[in-house]
Amino acid sequence: MSFFLSKFLLFIIRPLVWILVLGVYAIFSKNKRFKKKALITAILLLFFFTNKFILGTVASVYEPKAPKLAHYDVGILLGGFSSYNEETKALKGEFASDRLIQIMKLYHNGTIDKILMSGGSGSLLNDDPPEALYTLDYFRAIHIPDSAVIIEKHSRNTKENFQYTIKLLKKMNYSNTRILVVTSAWHIPRTKLLAEQQGLTNVTFYPTNSITDNFTVEDYLLPQAGAMYGWELLLKEWVGYIVAKLGIV
Repeated sequence: MSFFLSKFLLFIIRPLVWILVLGVYAIFSKNKRFKKKALITAILLLFFFTNKFILGTVASVYEPKAPKLAHYDVGILLGGFSSYNEETKALKGEFASDRLIQIMKLYHNGTIDKILMSGGSGSLLNDDPPEALYTLDYFRAIHIPDSAVIIEKHSRNTKENFQYTIKLLKKMNYSNTRILVVTSAWHIPRTKLLAEQQGLTNVTFYPTNSITDNFTVEDYLLPQAGAMYGWELLLKEWVGYIVAKLGIV
């Protein structure tokens, strides 16, 4: 039930949903006073949520900076960076695929000894295979040996990432290892909270695909549809952080 509710909550906190609701109300409302207010509010919200300067300013405060790295026994790669391509029967990189790129770099330069891929199927409607399994196929295709990869294929969200990962590490006598968690910069504050709540402390977090990366002058001056997606990510993280802090789920 909590998995379904999280998906529904993710839908209703999207800025585009708010703007569309206000726009529909402005079109069909017979109250001229509220009709005008709804239209003005929708326009202001559209400007706010498509401005990357505003998004970047907020995200730069929330996102952590890259830590000074040491050597780690295990690098935990959190899922949510890819989807399953039915046509090619293989991994398809999505918005957060920098997580995958960075952990491969960390493995090849010797920063981490093993990759623990944590990710099941986060789809509510589609019967997709676990993300960890088709990521394993990708690792094999680029000649990363199975001996360097640990698979956790049951988790559907970040909380479950750590629930199943901790059990797996303990079962494999990896409970006292040096751990590096690789995930998106905007995801780290909530990720760190959830890890600590389950007793996984003394862990280093490595940020990838920051929302503030690669901005140009045009991004600050002109409306950008991508900014709205950035706000969706931040709002999702803030709501999730509050929910986790209150221990609701």
